Amino acid sequence: MRRVDLAADGSAAGDGIRTGFPSIDRWLGGGVRPGDLVVLGGDVGSGKSALALAIAMRAALEGTRVAFLTGEMTVERVMERALALEGRARVDDLRQGRLDELTRAGVGAAALRLRDHAPLFEVLPPKGLETLQSRVAELDVHLLVVDSLQSLAGGSRSQDEELAAAVRFLKSMAVERGVCVLVTAQLPAWERRADPRPTLEDFGAMGAVKQQADVVMALFREEMYSPGYGVEGATELLVRKNRNGTTGYVDLYFYKQWLRFEDMLDPDR
Repeated sequence: MRRVDLAADGSAAGDGIRTGFPSIDRWLGGGVRPGDLVVLGGDVGSGKSALALAIAMRAALEGTRVAFLTGEMTVERVMERALALEGRARVDDLRQGRLDELTRAGVGAAALRLRDHAPLFEVLPPKGLETLQSRVAELDVHLLVVDSLQSLAGGSRSQDEELAAAVRFLKSMAVERGVCVLVTAQLPAWERRADPRPTLEDFGAMGAVKQQADVVMALFREEMYSPGYGVEGATELLVRKNRNGTTGYVDLYFYKQWLRFEDMLDPDR
């Protein structure tokens, strides 16, 4: 009841982990929660890794203990992306040192902000799900971001069976360890459908995502399917499943040159 009264007074839910995107947090009742499995899907190039990284960084800057485990890039590449999106710089310019004075100052300020409040960046353990569970126990974090679900497939069975097993494992680990697990997922392309927006069924994995996940979100950038119609950057984050609330969508904007998402209703200032 104390938690209910605090929420009624406008305070954040006591166990909520804010994503740093106010519109997403409002839709999810104050943010993601310990024990939740959150799946973020998207087509190739939709920005799912960039959004997952942004959530990890914004949560860490607010004092949440966060780990970002990547099976898609090296740690150095992830850190380059982190500096680029936080400092509003192009990754290629950052890598090659082609920064003007203003951009260099922005990147330097971003590095200072992240120095003491960055997520822990690591490569996914190479020896399977059991090794991952042991590592998570050592990390002692509130939010675990895994990029991506497909990286957890070991290849000993069919991919759908592997993905289904990984989803069940991540949900079980979230509950057992009391952490929120956010995992990205590669979705198929939908160019030939009348409405190319991803559906819950597109997550596949033998229905495991649909059954096990607490929150399922999917990115849809119309410019990927209808280029040249003045919709560059406009993004819908579709909430396809929300175990503790309603479904719908959040309007985001994607700055492709910086790999940076912004909340359309509450842009970062």
